[in-house]
Amino acid sequence: MPPSLLAVFAHPDDEALVAGGVLAQHSAAGARTAVVTVTWAPGTPRAGELADSLAALGVREPPRLLGYADHRVPESAPGRSQWCDVPVDEAVGRLVAHIREVRPEIVVTHDAYGQVTGHPDHRHTHRMTLLAVSAAGLGQLYPEAGEPWQPSAVYLATHSHSGAAELGELLGGVGKSALSVPDAHITATVDVRPWVDRKWAAILAHRSEVERVRALPGTLSQLSEEARNRILGTEYFTRVTFAAGAPGGGSRELTA
Repeated sequence: MPPSLLAVFAHPDDEALVAGGVLAQHSAAGARTAVVTVTWAPGTPRAGELADSLAALGVREPPRLLGYADHRVPESAPGRSQWCDVPVDEAVGRLVAHIREVRPEIVVTHDAYGQVTGHPDHRHTHRMTLLAVSAAGLGQLYPEAGEPWQPSAVYLATHSHSGAAELGELLGGVGKSALSVPDAHITATVDVRPWVDRKWAAILAHRSEVERVRALPGTLSQLSEEARNRILGTEYFTRVTFAAGAPGGGSRELTA
């Protein structure tokens, strides 16, 4: 059975766009699979879209929403702090609690660029998740967050220079640039073509983003099925290894 997996992403739709194939694959194989989304509050429209996306991917656990405000959309969490402004101890402690509850063997999150578009919420999620994974196995840190648990690895969802060429052209057409890493930085290239229909259904579940032409779901919706599947059919990751001797530690890997 594939390893249990906890994905930590900034916004509703990130889970489908950059790791939807892996989430569908692991869920279908019976591995425990859960998703933490740090922005948008329960009860908001995009929270409902996220629930529909996870259902399309076969993720059986409900969304785990931290409920902070999107950097660019204050109404995403009325009265709450923007995610990038949350004190480090608060942000890390809340993520540690989810890691210790789910007890995943691997964690998936954004890369240091914050994916191809470099959104500040993505970059901040990358930093806070790495800190949380480091802290989760240390019982004297955040003791109120549950019994310690150390995932064996974090997989940073990313794009290689060679793999991002077509996506870069697509983003350039709507005035955006694509950030990618050297091919040598990629440690897991996952063929998710068997799951691309579920992945696309999950992306379409984010209806408000599909309606926005400059948002990636909206941009992808303008493509032919063949072109869209070429872009969505491979997912790229860079592995960061943590202590193998700690609870939960080991050498488990994403299923390629």
